[in-house]
Amino acid sequence: MRYTAVKFVRSGFLFLPLLLPCLIAAQEAKPHWSYKGSAAPADWGKLDPAYATCSSGKTQSPIDIKGAKPADLPALKMDYKTVPFNIIDNGHTIQVNYPAGSTLTVGDHVYTLKQFHFHHPSEEHVNGKKFELVAHLVHADADGHLAVVAILFNEGAANPVLDKVWKNIPSTQEKAIDVPDVTINAGDLLPSNLGYFTYAGSLTTPPCSEGVTWFVLKTTDTLSKAEVAAFAKHYPMNARPIQPTNGREIRESQ
Repeated sequence: MRYTAVKFVRSGFLFLPLLLPCLIAAQEAKPHWSYKGSAAPADWGKLDPAYATCSSGKTQSPIDIKGAKPADLPALKMDYKTVPFNIIDNGHTIQVNYPAGSTLTVGDHVYTLKQFHFHHPSEEHVNGKKFELVAHLVHADADGHLAVVAILFNEGAANPVLDKVWKNIPSTQEKAIDVPDVTINAGDLLPSNLGYFTYAGSLTTPPCSEGVTWFVLKTTDTLSKAEVAAFAKHYPMNARPIQPTNGREIRESQ
C-alpha cells in the first residue's frame, strides 16, 4: 500500500504525515525480507514496489552520526508509565508493545510511545563506532508522524531491564503474549543524561518510509556479555547497513 503525504516543518523538525500505517505495514507479512541471503538489505527495494524507497530514498536510516552541529534544541521530556508486559518475537526482532498513555514531548510536539525493539549490533554508528545493541523507542503523534528515540549499549555491566525482556521472549514467533504479573517501564532504559543527536531519516526496515524524526541519545548504557549472547541466540545480526547521509543536516543538543 502506498501513502501520499505533504511535507511540512514544525518546531524545526521535518515530518511526513501518515507514517504510522507504514510502520504497521512494515510488520505485516508482505514479501519476505531478511538481513542475509537473497532478501538481504541490498535487495529490499526490489522485493516489492511498496519497498522501492529502500533503494531510491535520499534520507534513509541508519546513518553514521558525524559532523553534528551544536544547536539550541528543546529537551526530550519522557513521561513513560509502568505497564503490563506484552512482548512479541516478530521474526525480525524482539519487541515490547506499549498501551496508550506514555508520551515523549519535544518542544510543543507530543508523541505517544507505541513500542520498543532491539537491533544487534547497533544500526546507528557515532563517528564510525558501532555498539553491541540499540533500543529503538517508536513514537507517533496524533497525525501519525513518527519519532524514534535510540539508546545505544556497550558491553559492560548487566542491564536488569534487558534481562527481564530476554527472559520473557516467547517461544513462538509472530504472536504477542501478555506476561502475567510482570510490568515494565521504558523509562528504566533511559540514561540520566538525555542529550541527543537529531536528523531526518526513515524506518530501518521495509518499507523504509522516510520522514521519521530520529533522536539518538549521546549517553550510552551497558549490557553484559551474557545478555548480548542471549539476544544473539535469537538474532545474531539484525542491523541494516549504514546508509548515505546525502548532505542532510545532523544537529546535536548542547
